[in-house]
Amino acid sequence: MPIVQLDEHLIDQIAAGEVVERPASVVKELLENAIDAGASRIEIATAGGGKTLLRVSDDGCGIPETELRLAVRRHCTSKLAGGLEQIASLGFRGEALPSIGSVARLSLRSRTAGASSAFEILLDHGHCEGPRPTALSRGTVVEVRDLFQKVPARLKFLKSDRAEATAITDVVRRLALAEPEIRFEITGPDRSPTVFEAARDMGERIAQVLGEGFGENAVTIDAEREAVRLTGLAGLPTFSRGNSLQQFLFVNGRPVRDKMLVSALRGGYADVMAKDRHPVAVLFLTLDPALVDVNVHPAKADVRFRDPGLIRGLLVGALRQAFAESGLRSSSEGAAGVLARMRAGAGSVTPAPRRFDGFAPGGYAAAAGPGPGPGPGSVPGRGFAAPHQAPYDPGASPFRPLAPDAALLDRPSPAPQPLQSVEPGEAAEAPGGEFPLGAARAQLHGNYIVAETETGLVIVDQHAAHERLVYETLKTAIHGRRLPSQMLLIPEIVDLTEDDAERLCEHAGELAQLGLAVERFGPAAVAVRETPALLGQVDVPRLVRDLADELAEFGTRDSVRSRIDHVAATVACHGSVRSGRILKLDEMNALLRQMEKTPSASQCNHGRPTFIELGLADIEKLFGRR
Repeated sequence: MPIVQLDEHLIDQIAAGEVVERPASVVKELLENAIDAGASRIEIATAGGGKTLLRVSDDGCGIPETELRLAVRRHCTSKLAGGLEQIASLGFRGEALPSIGSVARLSLRSRTAGASSAFEILLDHGHCEGPRPTALSRGTVVEVRDLFQKVPARLKFLKSDRAEATAITDVVRRLALAEPEIRFEITGPDRSPTVFEAARDMGERIAQVLGEGFGENAVTIDAEREAVRLTGLAGLPTFSRGNSLQQFLFVNGRPVRDKMLVSALRGGYADVMAKDRHPVAVLFLTLDPALVDVNVHPAKADVRFRDPGLIRGLLVGALRQAFAESGLRSSSEGAAGVLARMRAGAGSVTPAPRRFDGFAPGGYAAAAGPGPGPGPGSVPGRGFAAPHQAPYDPGASPFRPLAPDAALLDRPSPAPQPLQSVEPGEAAEAPGGEFPLGAARAQLHGNYIVAETETGLVIVDQHAAHERLVYETLKTAIHGRRLPSQMLLIPEIVDLTEDDAERLCEHAGELAQLGLAVERFGPAAVAVRETPALLGQVDVPRLVRDLADELAEFGTRDSVRSRIDHVAATVACHGSVRSGRILKLDEMNALLRQMEKTPSASQCNHGRPTFIELGLADIEKLFGRR
C-alpha cells in the first residue's frame, strides 16, 4: 500500500482519541481555556452525563472575531510565547477545540471587552461555518452536543450517565482547588446545582470541596528544598479512604495524576497506614517551569521532573516531619463512630467472647444443651443454673494481690467512703495540659485503658499502642548504624540489564549501610556477597531485581529498607503487651507518657488507631445534658 497524506478531518479524529477520552476530558479542556482567559466565574451545564450536552460559560477576555477560525484549527494557540521551556498556562497544545469539533457538534460564541457585538463559529464533525454575529454580553460560551454520535466505536465504551456526570464533577473539583478565586457552578437536568463560591484563601476552598471534617483531621504541609516548595494539607493516617479519589496533587497549579508523586505520597504514609487504605491529601508543588516537562501526553495529566529524586525526597520528608511534629492526634471519625454506636443502642452490639475463669471452682457452668426453661435458682435466659454461692473469700479471689498479706485479708472491710481517684504518684495526678492523654483511671476487658483528660476521656488500645512504641524503638536502633549482614557462602550472581547493573553499583555504598553488599560481575550482572542479617533466608535474585526496578523508576532504595522495617514490625507485634494482660495503674500511665513522646504513636504498625478521644461535650449530649 502506498504512503498517502491523511486528510485534515481524519487527523483531527486521530488526535481526538488522545485528547477527548470521555465527556470529562472535554470539560477539562474547556475549563482550562476559561481559566487561561482570566475568568472569575465559570458555569458548566450538562445533560445525559455530558454525552448529549456540555456547555461551559465564562466571563474571561474573549476571542476576537478575526481569531475565531484560528481557534478551531489544530496547533493554533496564544499560550506559547515563552516556548515549551516556560509554560505558564494550563493549555498550550492548540488541539482541544479542533479535536472536540471533529467528534461532536461544537459552537463557540465569544465577545471581547469593548467589542460592539459577539460572534459565533460552528464546527460540525470537522465542518466549519462562520464567524457570524450573535448575542452575548461578555466572555465565551462553548457548547458541545452529541459527543461521539458519529463515532459509535467510542460511544459504546462510555459509562452510564451517572458515572460520566461523577467524572465531570471530579474534574471541576480538582480545578476548583487549583483556582480558589474563581466561582464554579455545575448545573443540569440530571443533577442538583453544585456551586463552589470564590474563596478568600486555599483553606476555605479546601473546606468547600472536601468538607469541614478534612481540615480537622489534617496536618499543614509547608516545606521547601532547592527552590522547590510543597504546600497543602495531608490527612492524618487514621483519616483514610478505601480508594485514591481523595488525593489531589498539583504541579504549578496544574492537576496531575503522576505515578511518581502517588508513589511518594504512599511512601510518606509508610508504617502509619494500612496497605489497603489510601491517604487523603491536597498538595501543591511549586517550582521553576524549566524543571518540569508537562508536554508528556496530550491530556497533560502526566509530568516529568528533571530531578525526580529531589521531588520524592521533599514530599516524603515533609509528610513524615509534619506527622512527627503534629503530636498525638486522633481522627474525629473514631469518636464519631463510637458516639453513633452508642446512640444506636448498646443492645444491638454483640460483645466478643471473652474467657472468664469464674470466682471460684464450681462457678457458673454452661449447660450441655438447651435448658428446659427457668427454674428455681436458675438465671432467666441463660440456660444454666446458679449454684449456691459460698461466702466471699478474699484469699481465694483471682483478683487478690499477687503477694497478699494475711493480716490485710483478715482485716474487716472499712466503712463505705465516697468514690475518689486513685493517686499512686505523679503519673496519676489530675490531668493537665502537659499530659495530652491525661491520667489513667481504669482498664477495661484487659485491653483498653480509660484515661481522663481536661476536655473529656481517652480510650487506648494497649496492644496497638505498645506495638508502635516497640517498633519505633527498633527502627531507631536499626537505622541509626550500619546494619549487620550475613556473608553468603557462595556469592549469588544475578543477571540484569547493563543499565540496571550500573544503577545498583552506583548505590553500592548506600546499600552496604543496609547490609546488602553488591559488586559488578561482568557488563550485565552483579554479585551479591552479603545480605541483611535481619532478613534471614531471603530470595536474593528477587530482592535485587525489585531493587533495580525501583531505582530505575523512582531512584530510591526503599525495597531493602521496607523489608527490614517489616521484620522490625513483626518483632514489635509479637513482643508488645498482649491483649488481656492486666496492667497496674503506674504501668498504664507509663504507657501513656511514652506515647506522648513517640512520633506516630496515634496509630499502630498496621494503620489502626491506638486511641480514641471523646470530648466532654459529646458525652454530655449522650446524657441529655446539652
